[in-house]
Amino acid sequence: MSIVEAQGVHKSYGHVEVLKGVSFAIEPGQVVAIIGRSGSGKSTMLRCLNGLETINAGNITVAGHKLDHDRKRLLDLRRDVGMVFQSYNLFPHLSVGENIALAPSIVKKMAAGKIDGIVDRVLTQVGLLDKKDCYPEQLSGGQQQRVAIARSLAMEPKVMLFDEVTSALDPELTAEVLRVMECLAASGMTMVLVTHEMEFARRMAHTTIFMHQGKVHEAGPSRTLFAQPQTPELQQFLSAGALK
Repeated sequence: MSIVEAQGVHKSYGHVEVLKGVSFAIEPGQVVAIIGRSGSGKSTMLRCLNGLETINAGNITVAGHKLDHDRKRLLDLRRDVGMVFQSYNLFPHLSVGENIALAPSIVKKMAAGKIDGIVDRVLTQVGLLDKKDCYPEQLSGGQQQRVAIARSLAMEPKVMLFDEVTSALDPELTAEVLRVMECLAASGMTMVLVTHEMEFARRMAHTTIFMHQGKVHEAGPSRTLFAQPQTPELQQFLSAGALK
């Protein structure tokens, strides 16, 4: 049974239709990469999966939660779905440990003792336990992004969404964040990532979805899709370096 399913999703901003009937399904434990040019709708689609954007038509179900306009159901969904953005969005006045502890404390009403154990566990997962008492300004961009990942993991999500999380980082810092994501994939975490890291997508994603002009233009097993693109649009996208 699919853990993520989108059926005929449409999304418009005013008169501009950004998503034009997007459909796909993701099985538990799969890593799925969404690629495409700027403006193809890939980040909008990812935000729709977490209810950050409301859709105009179609259906989305994630981790057993059907997205609709009901606020309680939306909050229930966000307890099971973590999202990491390009910008780290850490609170500068809170330490690393306090940033991570905030959501379990407020959203899940966890006891302090249990939260401390979770904070240590997720910081160990991303290789930053020694930075627990540091503040965001004391960390590199790559370290801040790894803390943002740890913050999402602290909610023990069933699905993780990543929206171009390395696009603001230099190559060395990008590599350290991608290593964390590789470990998550190896642990069986269901992951959906919008990325311009084509080699990472080819190597780590079970499936890659190529979006073009608001539609799923091509999709399939990543190694096959990258080795044998079936459409001129994907061929051109990959040959151009696939960074736009």
